[in-house]
Amino acid sequence: MVITGASGQVGTWLAKHADERGLDAVGLGRADLDVTDAGAVSALDLDPETVLINCAAYTAVDAAESDADGAAALNAVAPGLLARRTAETGARLIHVSTDYVFGPSPAAPRPWEPGDPCAPESAYGRTKLDGERAALAADPRTVVVRTAWVYTGAPGAKDFVGTMRRLADNGVDPRVVDDQVGSPTYASDLASGLIDLADLLAAQGDRPGAVVHAAGGGSAAWFDLARAVFAGLGADPQRVSPCTTAEFPRPAPRPAYSVLSPASWTALGLDPLPDWRDALDRALA
Repeated sequence: MVITGASGQVGTWLAKHADERGLDAVGLGRADLDVTDAGAVSALDLDPETVLINCAAYTAVDAAESDADGAAALNAVAPGLLARRTAETGARLIHVSTDYVFGPSPAAPRPWEPGDPCAPESAYGRTKLDGERAALAADPRTVVVRTAWVYTGAPGAKDFVGTMRRLADNGVDPRVVDDQVGSPTYASDLASGLIDLADLLAAQGDRPGAVVHAAGGGSAAWFDLARAVFAGLGADPQRVSPCTTAEFPRPAPRPAYSVLSPASWTALGLDPLPDWRDALDRALA
């Protein structure tokens, strides 16, 4: 197994779980491999037994609005380069993508399926969708895994749960949007699921490519998640107040509804990721 973006949230947990399972995994961070460099990627040592999991991404959603070239290089170009290399060597590619490929929620929201129309509203979402398409075009055996609202929850983490943890500990009473609903996903659970998928691809080398969804079970608004963090830490959840997206404007638009259905994931014979409440309890512990 080869992991690109190995120093990020999911990549770090991939390496940890691979070690716990006694798997041979090579983690490549930015210093080890520039995934936007065609020459460097073409020299990547892969063989037909290798599963490459690409976690490298430009994830600064707001910054992408003013840095479209930077976001495109990592999110759109790099996946195509990596897929070209797996196609050349016979290795398999798992490419991690996002719920931000979807646009405005339908009138009667239901969990998104992989075949639903994509209409990203942000630069981040557009570049991630371009990356999915580039990877599948270069190597149709690629498996794209869309996920959502990923966090580690560590005290020093910059993700949402880590931020709420610091606010709770520091006596800050935040206002959090309650009109954006999604699928909170613990990075450890996603990483474990990706390794299960890698094992499946290694065992069934002829399995065709696909787009699948893997995210924490259930759904929550950011406000719900924030209150659950406070409660999980023994802080008063009433310290978290609701607000609307309009009251908390950001440079990049966020999907109002981006809950992901697990049906495509379980159809592969894989266990669904745990419910977000259970996952949060473990992350905070």
